[in-house]
Amino acid sequence: MLSPVKIWRRQKEIRKILGKEGIIISWTKIYVATDEFKKQAPYFIVLIELEDKKRVIGQLVDFDKEKLNFGLKVKAVLRRIKEIKEEDIIPYGVKFKLVDEN
Repeated sequence: MLSPVKIWRRQKEIRKILGKEGIIISWTKIYVATDEFKKQAPYFIVLIELEDKKRVIGQLVDFDKEKLNFGLKVKAVLRRIKEIKEEDIIPYGVKFKLVDEN
């Protein structure tokens, strides 16, 4: 369980990535998830190489599964990362969304 203090301390790490863009260099599909993430399964976890060459992992959201491919451009966005528990704290974190290049 994440306490409010742990959530607050993670904000520095989230700010370093939030809004940055990169490309997908690998991915996997999660079929069997832990209890916290069962409602989201199946879902995709991607390995992203950011513009500064740093590599990060995260969940890919809001995309057409048929179009998933290497080299697609993504952006780090803030999203709820798991279900709300009894302490009523909404845990937010970084996920990745495809960049519309129209």
